[in-house]
Amino acid sequence: MTATSSTFDIVEYYTGLINDDPSISPPVAAVGSLVRLIELQHATTMLEFMMITRSACDKLKSATHQSISLSAGCDVFLKQMSRLSHTQSVEECRAALIRAGTEFVQNAGQCRDSVAEFGSPFVQDEQTILVHSYSRVVMGLLERAVKQNKRFQVYVTESRPDQSGLRAANELIAMGVPCEVILDAAVGYVMEKVDMVLVGAEGVVESGGLINKIGTYQLAIIAQAAKKPFYALAESFKFVRLYPLSQYDLPTYRSDILAFKEKPKVDWANELARSNPTLDYTPPGFITLLFTDLGVLTPSGVSDELIKFFLD
Repeated sequence: MTATSSTFDIVEYYTGLINDDPSISPPVAAVGSLVRLIELQHATTMLEFMMITRSACDKLKSATHQSISLSAGCDVFLKQMSRLSHTQSVEECRAALIRAGTEFVQNAGQCRDSVAEFGSPFVQDEQTILVHSYSRVVMGLLERAVKQNKRFQVYVTESRPDQSGLRAANELIAMGVPCEVILDAAVGYVMEKVDMVLVGAEGVVESGGLINKIGTYQLAIIAQAAKKPFYALAESFKFVRLYPLSQYDLPTYRSDILAFKEKPKVDWANELARSNPTLDYTPPGFITLLFTDLGVLTPSGVSDELIKFFLD
């Protein structure tokens, strides 16, 4: 097959985009990588064109251990390709996909701004907010609230094992927001002081449930028990066609996660990060509302939006 430039490695290109721009999210980087792929490929039939693109999507998903948000970006691109393939020639489809993909990448930041716009009325003066881990879209909302001269304070979970909450705390301090990092195990301890919980999303599934950094589910359970609102923030391109019924239905599940060891001696410091899950699933019943670029949605509203997009 005379498919793509022999020197182009889509995984390497994707990794470069992520490393070069800390603000870019996996689905946006995935679409940007696929745009570059089709700029370089020279398929002569629609079947060949679609096979090359689907193979590249599979390669990206495999290389990133089935990243939920990356998969969502690939699915959006493939759906657009499928629509165009029915009515256009290979060259017309290629040109249209390049235009659509480039526009998607360029407008991704606007999606994040729209989420912040819809969510900002919920942030009020004198509130205490609890956030989990690091989320670009959550930080965008809080930055917008600061620019609106709202005064609030934030608890941030440390978010082990990568301690990504420390990055959020440093950015909040740089904004002038009073901030305190708490242990993941201290969520229940501080919950009665909190006015609301804000979390980002790796993906939002068909039921309106949430796939996000490990610890999100227990945070939602405690928030509901304490009658505190639990808000999830996500761009609509993170809506994914999954319907998990438990933690073990996620694409990232591995049988060796939290498997009992038959070893005389274990290096627990290294074993914790290797053998524990990085994501968990929060059912829709624990989510108060979702702030998205499409507006403020109830969990059931996510299903409606997915139907509109994939069955259009």
